Amino acid sequence: MAVTSVLPPPVALDQPEPRTGRRTTFLNWVALHSLAIAVALVFVLPFVFVFLTSVMSDQQALTSNLWPAQWRWDNYVRVWHTPGFLTWWRNTLVYAVAGTALTLLSSLPVAYALAKFRFRGRNLALMAVVSMMMLPPQVTVIPMYLVWAKQFHLTGSLWPLIIPMAFGDAFSIFLLRQFLLTIPDEYLEAARIDGCGHVRTLLQVVLPMAKPAIAAVALFQFFYCWNDYFGPQIYASENPAAWTLSYGLESFKGAHHTNWNLTMAATVLVMAPVIILFFFAQKAFIEGVTLTGVKG
Repeated sequence: MAVTSVLPPPVALDQPEPRTGRRTTFLNWVALHSLAIAVALVFVLPFVFVFLTSVMSDQQALTSNLWPAQWRWDNYVRVWHTPGFLTWWRNTLVYAVAGTALTLLSSLPVAYALAKFRFRGRNLALMAVVSMMMLPPQVTVIPMYLVWAKQFHLTGSLWPLIIPMAFGDAFSIFLLRQFLLTIPDEYLEAARIDGCGHVRTLLQVVLPMAKPAIAAVALFQFFYCWNDYFGPQIYASENPAAWTLSYGLESFKGAHHTNWNLTMAATVLVMAPVIILFFFAQKAFIEGVTLTGVKG
């Protein structure tokens, strides 16, 4: 009598995951990250609302509709050709770029000295830098305004905001100093043995190793100058040719208080450069802020 064996059917190795299984996995992921998703929506939804309003028509922007019936991309063209907008853009770019460059040039040598030099009064100097971080600018605005207005006659321009950055920034000095402390002294000693002075050591040894901190300081300062409203209001409000985007946007909103689509389009044009810059430089920015040290 012949015995026949019954073999189980072959199992496919690459069977697709059932739809119910994928749905369960997705729901589990949403439940696990529900708090992070809620926080992200709180930050993202205002930007989405501003963008959608910026491409609406004049009539729809005054209604409760949230989705554009017609995508009016020409709103950005109308804002761009508004009298004075290009001047505000140029002034803001000059202010941000010049302020960032002067802050780096003046703050890096001070941070290097506080981190690597041994001299009498070093801790006292560091305490003075930290104290300047705690001093709000509103405390000194009146005497500083009198100096720039009565002694140098520079009000009505951005020079009272740009020139002080050539003398260092307390927060930038502190952040750079904290990062430079993580650089081993052996690198500096090796450079001195090779005949490098302090300036050459700073430029050829310390500077390449401190790129993350320099990037973080540069972004902080650039964002501060780009978004600064208080300074231009104090020193440049009397001269429309010296207005920046942050101050000019307030004037634009007052002139177009019923055209919310144009106001939102102008807001997008003001925000877009800093958002794009951050996304391109976020790796160096995060690395510099967290002070992860020197890579081998």
